[in-house]
Amino acid sequence: MKRVFLIVLDSFGIGEMPDAIEFNDVGSDTLGAVAKNEYFNTPNMDKLGLFHIDGVKVPSKVEKVEGAYGRMTETSRGKDTTIGHWEIAGVISNTPLPTFPDGFPDELLDEFSKRTGRGVICNKPYSGTEVIKDYGDEHVKTGDLIVYTSADSVFQIAAHESVVPIEELYRYCEIARELCKDEWGVGRIIARPFEGESPDFKRTKNRHDYSLVPPKTTMLDVLKENNFDVLAVGKINDIFAGKGITGTVRTANNEEGIERTIEHMKKDFEGLCFINLVDFDMVYGHRNDVEGYAKALTYFDTQLPRILEGLRDDDLLMITADHGCDPSTESTDHSREYTPCLVYGKNMKQGVNLGTKDTFSDIAATILDYFDLSASISGTSFLKEIL
Repeated sequence: MKRVFLIVLDSFGIGEMPDAIEFNDVGSDTLGAVAKNEYFNTPNMDKLGLFHIDGVKVPSKVEKVEGAYGRMTETSRGKDTTIGHWEIAGVISNTPLPTFPDGFPDELLDEFSKRTGRGVICNKPYSGTEVIKDYGDEHVKTGDLIVYTSADSVFQIAAHESVVPIEELYRYCEIARELCKDEWGVGRIIARPFEGESPDFKRTKNRHDYSLVPPKTTMLDVLKENNFDVLAVGKINDIFAGKGITGTVRTANNEEGIERTIEHMKKDFEGLCFINLVDFDMVYGHRNDVEGYAKALTYFDTQLPRILEGLRDDDLLMITADHGCDPSTESTDHSREYTPCLVYGKNMKQGVNLGTKDTFSDIAATILDYFDLSASISGTSFLKEIL
């Protein structure tokens, strides 16, 4: 009974890509930035080959690497969560999803207000924590929805849970998802509920993402169509709009994501368990919190032995990322970076340098190859290199 556990450390880039200049990300290196912090300590990922990956400048403390390791190149024209995960799953996006640096057009917001019965305030690119500080009082007073975006392809709606009940906010997001198509087709509509009293408003854990449906067949679809399990942990189900998923569990933070993963490892299933650990990006990367990011990676590393212990003889563990988000740069946005690929299995070769792969989609091709499946998705399998 074969199983693959694919863990995405959301935003864990390992150095700028050659085209970083096109994305205003020259010099970005998420790993390099956090590795300088005193709280950074990842000996277990080091054993799997993290510091042996091409281009990584952090010195390794191990001579014998226990896993396979490589550097993944993003081929898609973007650096956001949706496009990154789609590419991991075998879909390369040649056209970037639309962004709105000057805010959303009046035509869209007028229809949104008409459908929701509420006004709109802000309508600018904004930090999620700052926007509730600056617009929270007006929202509570008027009931108008705080609509904002970022450098990513997102339409975000912030509302106080005492003013807009959570299910009502979710309904507004569904309305926005219906409206945001074609030229307005942002990758994600995101519910951003908050609570508390001014000036100490705090976002709650009831975030919910509403993604576009992937435009092509993904490895998730192929696995499901061939009667394999596709279990989603964290926001994976949201990112793929539920397509190709056979079971899902939502999580509030990295700690819960790790615990749910370990619970799945104790279950009998055949197929893929696809995990996203979002705190690296949402809590630390976007807030330029180098120390917090370093501590979060260190915590994940302390839990990695538990994950490795849960692997059965025919299991594969793959650890990667969907983009970068260097917390040490002036920008609070995602960064155009290579991502790591660490692979471990009890029946795998050890110490295999996979080099630099042409696309994230090589992961999808390898997973399908492991299950003896073929499909017309992007990517080239590296299974023969590791088995």
